[in-house]
Amino acid sequence: MEQIKREGKEVWKPGTMIAPLPAVLVSCADKAGNSNILTIAWTGILCSDPAIVYISVRPERYSRRMIRESGEFVINLTTKELAFATDFCGVRSGRDVNKWEACGLTPMEASKVYAPLIAESPVNIECKVMKMERLGSHDFFMAEVLAVDVSSKYLDEKGRFEMEKCGLIAFSHGEYFELGKLIGTFGHTVRKKPV
Repeated sequence: MEQIKREGKEVWKPGTMIAPLPAVLVSCADKAGNSNILTIAWTGILCSDPAIVYISVRPERYSRRMIRESGEFVINLTTKELAFATDFCGVRSGRDVNKWEACGLTPMEASKVYAPLIAESPVNIECKVMKMERLGSHDFFMAEVLAVDVSSKYLDEKGRFEMEKCGLIAFSHGEYFELGKLIGTFGHTVRKKPV
């Protein structure tokens, strides 16, 4: 194969350069009733119908055992108001501290899973594990979405959820960012212009 001149590019070793990522708080519980929260950036959507998502968790994380034992978890979206809790729950272990109390977060009963929701989160995604796989540095949990709980304070008069008003945050290579200015909508490049 003929080599193409690659001016202005360097080749680095394989790595995780996808950014930004959602910084989410994952809540979970074991069968004895103990619950915990951990911060996850390795998360996303695998399928929309049926709704299937994933999280990847390091095997040494305290919450991993809870998720594996219960087979469920809740993905809680984070906001600028939850930025402290998002970082704290990622660097402190539930073995050593009650993260609910330390961050002033409120556990709320979920509608479909045993794991609690975080009441302060605008969106809570209740998940049931379908498959777990050891990948190397992380364990991959593929999960079916059983329910989505949304904060009624972000519903407009027609019942549309105004996610853009939540102040969601993202994670990019060790830094948290508030999502900002709208620059387009899905399909805007092919919509007919009004005459």
